[in-house]
Amino acid sequence: VVNEAFAEEKLTLQLLPLIPFGAVLKLERRISHDGMVSVGGNYYSVPDATRRRVVEVHNLADEIQIFEDDRLIARHPLLEGRRQRSLLDEHRRQSRPKEDLPLPHGFTGQQVARRSLEIYAAIGQQLATAGASA
Repeated sequence: VVNEAFAEEKLTLQLLPLIPFGAVLKLERRISHDGMVSVGGNYYSVPDATRRRVVEVHNLADEIQIFEDDRLIARHPLLEGRRQRSLLDEHRRQSRPKEDLPLPHGFTGQQVARRSLEIYAAIGQQLATAGASA
């Protein structure tokens, strides 16, 4: 019975230390073509000057540390969730202004035509009517 076992052990239990336990999970990660490493479903930047394609990553409780040849090259706060990116400005030699970035494939302009939702409702109605008569 758990309560009985706990009552026996309770007399010998000690307080936890006041400092947090420094557990480190060491991983090897390959740097992607855009200068990021993936850890736990999130992406963390490395400096553009990084020469090696594979780096050592230390995954701590609240921080990600990235090492190249046993030298710390990047430090990021641990991201919660997945598919998030931590990009430090000092990791990129030049940042291009957003207006200089290439447009996504198939995108022809900066403005998207604004239409009323009634237009889409009418198109849907026409398609439904045409589908029912076919």
